[in-house]
Amino acid sequence: MNKYSIDEVLEMAVQTEKLGYQFYTGMADRFKNDAGLVKLFTTLASKEKVHEKTFSGLKSVVAKKGTEPVQWEEVTNYMRAFVESEFFLGGSKSLPAMDHLKTVQDAVRFALGFEKETLLYFWELRSIVKEKEVVDEVINEEKSHIMWLDAFKRGLTGK
Repeated sequence: MNKYSIDEVLEMAVQTEKLGYQFYTGMADRFKNDAGLVKLFTTLASKEKVHEKTFSGLKSVVAKKGTEPVQWEEVTNYMRAFVESEFFLGGSKSLPAMDHLKTVQDAVRFALGFEKETLLYFWELRSIVKEKEVVDEVINEEKSHIMWLDAFKRGLTGK
């Protein structure tokens, strides 16, 4: 099994943000008759664009240094597990999986899962880069996405 480079891991972070943007804009369009959902999903989509730029910038900074993080051998297999998880790779994952989202509850449940997987990925990414404060900003945003979505879900279900 080939190991990922730090550049590849950061590129996956960029791609994850692109997937999030596409997911949220798709959900805003799918539920365009509900102003509250459109606002929620377009807000989340705009945050994903900001995160994409953040990780692209971090990728440039790390590329200039040209070094692999400490303990990279251990980390690369762990990062591979995230990337190959339910939400990232494969025909039934990420954007193709949107087809089964028929209700608001389905969309919010899926978005929560996606955000949690993304948060785990970024948390591990944080442990391997020196620019922890940059990743911390994104992690805090991802946490806020989870809180927004959870509050929205509780509002839907009354729980």
